[in-house]
Amino acid sequence: MTPGDTGTFGGFVAAPGGAVLSKPAARNRQIEFIGDSLTVGYGNLSASRTCTWDQVRRNTNSDVSYGALTARKLNADYQINGYSGLGMVRNYNGGSSDVTYRTFYDRALLNVAGDVWQNPGTWRPQVVMVNLGTNDFSTAVNPGEPWTPDSLAAAYRSAYGDFVQKLRTRYGVDTTIVAVDAGQYAGHVQQVVRTRNDAGDSRVRYWFLDDSGLDFLGCDWHYSARDDRLVSDRLTSFIAGLPTGW
Repeated sequence: MTPGDTGTFGGFVAAPGGAVLSKPAARNRQIEFIGDSLTVGYGNLSASRTCTWDQVRRNTNSDVSYGALTARKLNADYQINGYSGLGMVRNYNGGSSDVTYRTFYDRALLNVAGDVWQNPGTWRPQVVMVNLGTNDFSTAVNPGEPWTPDSLAAAYRSAYGDFVQKLRTRYGVDTTIVAVDAGQYAGHVQQVVRTRNDAGDSRVRYWFLDDSGLDFLGCDWHYSARDDRLVSDRLTSFIAGLPTGW
């Protein structure tokens, strides 16, 4: 499915002689993963780094992404809120300059401007992982873009801080918000975390996503399913050490 696709769930129908079981109890543990294509699991089942768009769709499996694997190891319910190619303030190669990831975060239907997901009140994650920045910084600023390296970095830090505050307001003081560094923007992420900590918010944490040993064999040099397992192993250990009360 593409972000513009929508569907309707009509319920389960038991096979002849069978019965629909009661729904399982919701888990007390909840984790929200926020990111881009690396968090989505873009092309992670591919046997080649070179993929057509159809091959990307057929070989993307969020159920074996690092977030899904981590949540299952920790017996947690989870959400993956990710969008390929979008950054905090700048998208991959400067594309679609009228939108950023933050434009889409509140939506339930990503292709409907102004749509807002209504939290039923049952979604109260103890941990929120934010992994945004690869698209902001992985490509050089093109002629015509309104950025210099310094202004891009400053805008990124400012928007990141605002986004963390949005999450803090939404989920409250007991949620641990983890800012992930997975690239050249490490110093900026660290600065955002220090600013929050200095202001008294000790539940904003920094995590360096160690990519040593990853093969990036997914479509377009994204994580492979093997990479997702390795990242999940490292992330599970980190989250297990957070003050979640688990």
